[in-house]
Amino acid sequence: MEKFDLKITNGTVANATETFHSDIGIKDGLITAIGKNIGGAKRVIDATGKLVLPGGIEAHCHIEQESSGGVMTSDDYYSGSVSAAFGGNTCLIPFAAQHRGQKLHNVLELYHSRAKPKSVIDYSFHLIISDPTDDVINEELPKMVEQGITSFKIYMTYDKLIVDDQQMLNIMAAAKRLGALTMIHAENNAMINWMSEKLIDSSHQEPKYHALSHPRTAESEAINRAIALSSFIDTPILIVHVSTEAGARIIAKARYDGQKVFGETCPQYMFLNAQTMDLPDMQGAQFCCSPPLRDRASQEEIWRCLQNGTFQVYSSDHAPYRFDETGKLHAGEKPPFTKIANGLPGIETRLPLLFSEGYMKKRITLNHFVALAATNVSKIYGLDHCKGSITEGKDADIAIWNPEIKKTITAEDIHDNMDFTPYEGMQITGWPETIIQRGNIIIEDNKLKADRGDGQFIHRKKIDCTGMPGRLAPELNTAENFGTKIEI
Repeated sequence: MEKFDLKITNGTVANATETFHSDIGIKDGLITAIGKNIGGAKRVIDATGKLVLPGGIEAHCHIEQESSGGVMTSDDYYSGSVSAAFGGNTCLIPFAAQHRGQKLHNVLELYHSRAKPKSVIDYSFHLIISDPTDDVINEELPKMVEQGITSFKIYMTYDKLIVDDQQMLNIMAAAKRLGALTMIHAENNAMINWMSEKLIDSSHQEPKYHALSHPRTAESEAINRAIALSSFIDTPILIVHVSTEAGARIIAKARYDGQKVFGETCPQYMFLNAQTMDLPDMQGAQFCCSPPLRDRASQEEIWRCLQNGTFQVYSSDHAPYRFDETGKLHAGEKPPFTKIANGLPGIETRLPLLFSEGYMKKRITLNHFVALAATNVSKIYGLDHCKGSITEGKDADIAIWNPEIKKTITAEDIHDNMDFTPYEGMQITGWPETIIQRGNIIIEDNKLKADRGDGQFIHRKKIDCTGMPGRLAPELNTAENFGTKIEI
C-alpha cells in the first residue's frame, strides 16, 4: 500500500520565508510529509523546472453580490470560483453585503445558499455592515464571529452604504471586543459628491471624468480619519484598495508608530492608469472603479509601497460588471459617470500579473510573492491554522507554477462571466499550471477537474495582532484618566 495519495517531486518549493528543494507527500487532503525519500504515492507529479507554491487566497472580491444600486455582479459562485482557481487560487473571501434594514443572520444565510452548491474552491465571507443598529452591534455581530466570520467591512462613502464616524467607532469597538478586523473603504464622501456635481454641472460627464471625481485628497483624508478613530480605541483595521502615495504614507507612518493598521492595494493601481479611460463613446466605462485609476507616477509609487511592505495584502477587488445593460450600462446607453457601475474584473489575472511583472522582473522576491499571494492573507484573516503555507499538517492547497509559460491576456481565455478584461493584450511570463485543493487536483492541462460545491466553508479564527503594540487613548486609559473606567 502506498504511503501517500499524491506526491509532488523535483520541484522548487517556496513559502513566505524560505525556498528549498523537496518532495511533498499528501494524504487525506493534508500535507503529511516534506523531504527527500519520503515514500511512494498512488500518483506522482513531476515538478521539475516548476515552482511549488501555496495556493493563492483571494481576500477581496465581489461574487454574486448586489451593489447598493441594485446591480448584480456578473459572476456567481461557480464562475467566480472557477476563474479564481485558474488564476492559482485555492480559497477566496468574498463579501456578504448587508443592505439597510437587513438582519445579518439573514444576509449570511443568503450568501451561504449561493456559495455552498456552486463554489469549486474553499471560501469564507467578510460582512459588509451598512446598518449598524444596536441589535446588529450587540447581538448579531457576536453570533457572526462565533460562526467564523471575523472581518467586517464598512464604507466611508456611497450614500446607501456610508456609516458616520460615531457608527464607525461603534463597529470598531465591537470588533475590538470580539477579536475581529474592521476593513475600511476610505474615501471622503462629501469631496466626491461636491466634485461630481461640479463636473456634471459643467457638462463633463464622460467616463474619464470619474477619475477626477474622486480626488486623491478624498482618499488620504479618509484614511487619516479612519486611523485616528481606530487608534483612539486601539483596535485593528485594514484599509482596502489604496490608490495613492499620500494614503500609503499615512498607513506607513501609523505602522511605524505601532498602530494596528494593515494596508491593501490592487492590480489596477499598479498596471492601469487614468489615461486608459480616455476612450471614445462609452468605452472608458470599462475602467470605472472606486477609488479610480490614477496617473503613471502613482502606479510607480504603489509599486514601491508594495515592495517596501507598506501593503501587506494584494487583492483583485474583483467586481465584475459586464459592458452592457446588465452591468456598466444599467442606467442607459450613455449614462453620466455617476451612474456607471463601479468595479473591474481581475480574480484570474491577479497572481499571474504579479508573478510576471513582480517576481519574473525581479521587482519582488519569490518569497514576497508567496506572502502577497497567500501567507499574509492567511495570517491577517485568521486562516493560517489550515492555509497559506506549505507546512506539514495544513491543507494540501498547492499551485504549481511554470515560469516558462508565456501568455497574452485576452477576455476570451479568462474563465469569469465577463465580456472584457481591463488587462487585454498584456504579455505574461509564468502561469499556474496545476492547482491542488485539499489534495485533489482541480486544474490540470488547462482543464477544470472540480465539481460544483467541492469548495468548503472555512471557519476563520480571531485576528492576531501580536507585535503591533498600539496604544489606547489616554482619555480611555484608567492609568491616565483619573481611574475612570469607560467600557469599549
